[in-house]
Amino acid sequence: MGWLKTIQLLGTDLLSLFSPPKCCACGNALVRGEKMLCTHCIMKMPKTNFHKVRGNMVEKSFWGRVPIEYATSFFYFIKDSDFQHLLHSLKYNGRSDIGIYLGKHFGHELIRQPEFSHFDSIIPVPLHPDKLRKRGYNQSEMFARGLSKSMNIPVETKALTRTIFTETQTHKNRIERWENVKSVFAANPAVNLNGKHILLVDDVLTTGATIEGCANALLKTNPEVKISVATLAFAHSM
Repeated sequence: MGWLKTIQLLGTDLLSLFSPPKCCACGNALVRGEKMLCTHCIMKMPKTNFHKVRGNMVEKSFWGRVPIEYATSFFYFIKDSDFQHLLHSLKYNGRSDIGIYLGKHFGHELIRQPEFSHFDSIIPVPLHPDKLRKRGYNQSEMFARGLSKSMNIPVETKALTRTIFTETQTHKNRIERWENVKSVFAANPAVNLNGKHILLVDDVLTTGATIEGCANALLKTNPEVKISVATLAFAHSM
């Protein structure tokens, strides 16, 4: 058995020699022990640490709009940075594993904070079925799956649906984003969330219009549900 393991390790090393796995952020070759991201990128990740601060910028973005208990984002979205490339790979290049990997890492940090340690379920912002079929997966659900692995909280994908196919939000301002998503989400009345505390998750928070639309849909059907929010990135400059 020891010889077999040695041969497997040698085979892995030879494969890495000719085709080394690369960091999903900077593109540099990974060394043994590194997975998905190189040590340098992990160290320079622009983390917000908002989960440690009440009244942080993410929470403030929802004040006066929709009742949110707690809100946070893993890292800052910086245009043209390695981490924008990372999110682009997650969303458009078929790298669903990036969402799971980042979710697991963020979950390990969130679980240490009392405010983020007790949820009944994690609900990802849904994609329209047409977009889901085209992409093959929901990047927000992959993030939720990663969080679930490290936080031991179930993912609920049937509580919320996107009923209308909408245009991309990328080049829209705050008002246009809200108009684009305000009526496209619906809560499933068969999934009773009243009296529960759920964590609503998405990939990038810009104006908060998508999260607001989802939260309002959930509250309309479940007026006694408590909602907190976590996203991978926060586009604070927009």
